[in-house]
Amino acid sequence: MKLIYEQSRPGRRGVRVPECSVPRAKARIPARLRRKEPAALPEVSELDVIRHYTNLSRLNFSVDTNYYPLGSCTMKYNPKVCEKVARLDGFAKLHPLLPQLRNGGMLTQGALKVLYELERMLAEVTGMAEMTLQPMAGANGELTGAMIIAAYHAARGNDKKRFLIPDSAHGTNPATAAIAGYGVTPIPSDGEGCMDLKALEKELSDDVAGVMLTAPNTLGLFEKHVQTICRLVHEVDGLMYCDGANMNAFVGRVRPGDLGFDVVHLNLHKTFATPHGGGGPGAGAVGVVEKLRPFLPISRVIKRDDGTYALDYEAPQSIGYIAPFYGNFGVLLRAYAYLRMLGAEGLREVSTHAVLNANYVRVKLREKYETPYDRMCMHECVISARRQERHGVRALDIAKALLDRGFHAPTVYFPLIVHEALMIEPTETESKETLDAFIAAMEEIAELAETEPARLHAAPVTTPVGRLDEAAAAREMILTA
Repeated sequence: MKLIYEQSRPGRRGVRVPECSVPRAKARIPARLRRKEPAALPEVSELDVIRHYTNLSRLNFSVDTNYYPLGSCTMKYNPKVCEKVARLDGFAKLHPLLPQLRNGGMLTQGALKVLYELERMLAEVTGMAEMTLQPMAGANGELTGAMIIAAYHAARGNDKKRFLIPDSAHGTNPATAAIAGYGVTPIPSDGEGCMDLKALEKELSDDVAGVMLTAPNTLGLFEKHVQTICRLVHEVDGLMYCDGANMNAFVGRVRPGDLGFDVVHLNLHKTFATPHGGGGPGAGAVGVVEKLRPFLPISRVIKRDDGTYALDYEAPQSIGYIAPFYGNFGVLLRAYAYLRMLGAEGLREVSTHAVLNANYVRVKLREKYETPYDRMCMHECVISARRQERHGVRALDIAKALLDRGFHAPTVYFPLIVHEALMIEPTETESKETLDAFIAAMEEIAELAETEPARLHAAPVTTPVGRLDEAAAAREMILTA
């Protein structure tokens, strides 16, 4: 495809602007701000521009066009009604510096009400006493939670130095604990893919600030000893942090607060159907139990006795500001619309379909691929390309071959505790027909691994760009060809 500059032809125009009606003397630009030479802009017609960008859009892979089984990312379809709500003029054109109450404050009351009610709904869903919507990504939410835990221990005079984190956790968990100023002690998994209780008990001591537990974990498995873990950690005055990025596995059915967790973060851009991918936008709402409420970031949205809403900055123990203004407001609007649309019954249906779809894929693929933990999974399943490796075919080859068959690749080589891992998350929005087509493609690839492995080494061959040296591509990007 020719770049837009390559399509440029002298004198060609897409639009002709009328002569400026402002007298030149009044419109004069200071000499220091003027260009020395005209801007080197392409000279193209409107039709050239439309075709160029339309053709570029066809090169995109998106959940609106294809199945996206990217494990641990919950790349599901986002209802367009939620997009419409986020684009309403009253929200989209609202400036965050408008006053809250007097002198035009009524313009902001709707937005503040959305924030207040969304916090109440998410607190109910998670079993937490209070929420903050400020964090602008899952990792930002994790750090917020870890900082709240640190502030709690500091206020109590506790000398805490470590977080315990299972080896099946999300990769951001140990990084978050380290940034929050703590050391990290990994806890291995047992033979069933859960945290090893004996290893946990061995590491528990008075210097443990808490445990960060991804629930369900990255093997797609629910920690069946979770209540015991919470009890043991609380006995040493530690706190339990729930990485709730995989909440669509049990949303509407199980609440982290009821299990014994003290802090939870939610990826609203995953569980609650807002756009995900491409580096953003995101929202990592954080919920806390009552004793941690004083440490939440400011400002807090409050409801006054007269029914109006305002921002409260009076929180002397707060960890301070986490994000500019009130977080990623457009994402929060979409999550609000999603929750209002589904209600309690709809949320239960989300988790039902997420778990059903993942187990359907797991069972269908276990004859062709090794399943390291072949038991009931939650929202995603993890298989291994160990069998295919005997024929010289690795997980990366399988991922590339899926691109030729119209599917995005699943997550590969994660979690690290599974050799040649392929992590598949169907999400709750995919139909049986789509899953059957994906399963058929995976079975075909498994057959090719045994009969024609060279074909898989060459994949992908149908995409605009073939197989790259991924390390070199990341370090030496060429964005103009």
